[in-house]
Amino acid sequence: MAVIQSFGAAEVVTGSCHLLQLENGLKIMIDCGMFQGEHERENYKAFGFDPKEVDVLLITHAHLDHVGRIPKLVKEGFRGRIITLGSTFDLAEVVLLDAAHLMEEEFKTRMRKAQRRGEEDRVALPLYTVEDVESAYDLPSTYVSYDEKVSLGKDVSAIFRNAGHILDSATIQIDYIEQGQPKTIVFSGDLGNHNDIVMSDPVIVKKADTLYIESTYGDRNHKGIKESVEEFKEAIVNTLLSQGSIMIPSFAIERTQEILCILKQMYDDKELPVCKIFLDSPMAIRATNLYNKYHQELSKCCNDFLKRDGTIFEFEYLHYTLKPEESKKINEEDSCIIIAGSGMCTGGRIQHHFKNRIWNPKNCVIFVGYQAYGTLGRKIVEGAKWIDVYHEKVNVNAKIYTINGFSAHADQSELLEWMKSFDTLGNIFLIHGEKEKQIIFKKEIKKHMQNRVHIVKEKEKIFVS
Repeated sequence: MAVIQSFGAAEVVTGSCHLLQLENGLKIMIDCGMFQGEHERENYKAFGFDPKEVDVLLITHAHLDHVGRIPKLVKEGFRGRIITLGSTFDLAEVVLLDAAHLMEEEFKTRMRKAQRRGEEDRVALPLYTVEDVESAYDLPSTYVSYDEKVSLGKDVSAIFRNAGHILDSATIQIDYIEQGQPKTIVFSGDLGNHNDIVMSDPVIVKKADTLYIESTYGDRNHKGIKESVEEFKEAIVNTLLSQGSIMIPSFAIERTQEILCILKQMYDDKELPVCKIFLDSPMAIRATNLYNKYHQELSKCCNDFLKRDGTIFEFEYLHYTLKPEESKKINEEDSCIIIAGSGMCTGGRIQHHFKNRIWNPKNCVIFVGYQAYGTLGRKIVEGAKWIDVYHEKVNVNAKIYTINGFSAHADQSELLEWMKSFDTLGNIFLIHGEKEKQIIFKKEIKKHMQNRVHIVKEKEKIFVS
């Protein structure tokens, strides 16, 4: 009998890592992501399994919480085959190299301080380095297209279907034969929200004996996208007309590109006051270039921009700031829009801008993405009166907007609708969600569906038949 264990994203949102062992002994891993927020220390612990024994790694998409521990996996012995979509592998390289650079820089800073105290031996090494990332990219890899069947072993195959979450995100269907009977396990990956700004809608899967489904927003429904866009526009226009600046902590992949599309449309429609817009994130700039490269996977709206302008995202007001000195010069600008990482404000250039601007009541911060427990973003969203930035106490006087309608995740009703569209569906297992939200989602599923529903615990053995 096949067995699945989750070594991350079990009763928490981040750290996606699910290991499927089939009756024939084949071990298939789905994602190997990093824990974020209050759980990030979990990244330094042992996996709970032997990486050398994993035969195949399937990657649903390139967000850090789905790929962030792959270099650690390789470092600790994984030598199997990696299978994913080509653009996912390209995006993952951007994400992993950025993470490695940040960890190496943080290590150097801590080491310098420790040396002054004579405590060098107490400084933890980085989780992995740039060289470790490069080692992961030396492993044998298979790039697939959507809806293409790829063999994983004798009588075992996988199909990647569009999850509509970020560029080339996928729902993964694994088909295998057990005791002469065909079986199907589906891992939803992260399912996209039904807005057509950048990504197309998630593709329906027709059959699953076992479904592992994300539940990030299983407790609620998002605001409508039109309502969210109007709220976003109002915040932008009112702040600029009041001579204030806008800070948008944004995830480098998908959310940044969505915001750029909205701002470009505002510019085209003459709704955007004259201003400078700074995309102040090297990672987001590189990701945006990849979105341009793989434009055929994007929405009609994006490709209409491309046909008309020769570019999807660029327009007169937009400036890319790759170098640190370019980022620092933004301090000289008044009444501007700053899009910077990290999306949860745990690091990156957004903290620098907070230090310089969040104390000013003329300015505003617009949160357009999920803020995990334990992150600086979560503290601000929950009403913190002050924050600690670079060891300095800074008052939060800027206006705070939280616009959840931009979420790249499906909400409760969309998750339910997606599951109801299956022709055949067996047991449902909830992953990628905070426990209290999963409890709400489980009750809601039971109201509408007859399937058995179970909230997966970390390392719990789930026997599937």
